[in-house]
Amino acid sequence: MKIFNKKDGGIVQLIDKEKMQEWSVELPLIFIEYIRNNLMNNYEDSNVKKDIEAYLNEILEEVAIPRLIDVLDGDNNEEIILALKRIEELSKKKIELVDPIKPYIPNLKNKDNKEIIKLCDSILENFDKVEKRKKLAEKRNMMRQKEKDFLEGKISGEEYAKARKDYLILKD
Repeated sequence: MKIFNKKDGGIVQLIDKEKMQEWSVELPLIFIEYIRNNLMNNYEDSNVKKDIEAYLNEILEEVAIPRLIDVLDGDNNEEIILALKRIEELSKKKIELVDPIKPYIPNLKNKDNKEIIKLCDSILENFDKVEKRKKLAEKRNMMRQKEKDFLEGKISGEEYAKARKDYLILKD
């Protein structure tokens, strides 16, 4: 167990990295997500939060990502399919967790297994959706500013119309 001491004398216990080696490949990622989303706010001590965050990053770099990469680079298609299904589920919920695995996904599309290719396409599509949402949010903010400038008379109607057209094209 990894133990973190709080200022008030209490402790926070998290499972040791070595024990996580025995878990299925996606569980360390789920563990990290669970701690960050559900438990981190319960720890009032800022030093404990900082230490736990550092420990979670260690788990990510030393356990979660290397194990997934070993499976994805392997030759066992059944194991790859299981890992990809779990990665796909995570990519729908919290894409940041599977971001370090993104460079390995296109390489898997070279496999001769249709299910692997289908799962890879789905995961890459989830990345594309997130990227499109980010671009759309940027354009939306820019469009709000252009609209404000237009209403204040700072830009011409043509400039506003062009910006609006670009925004609507991206939105589709």
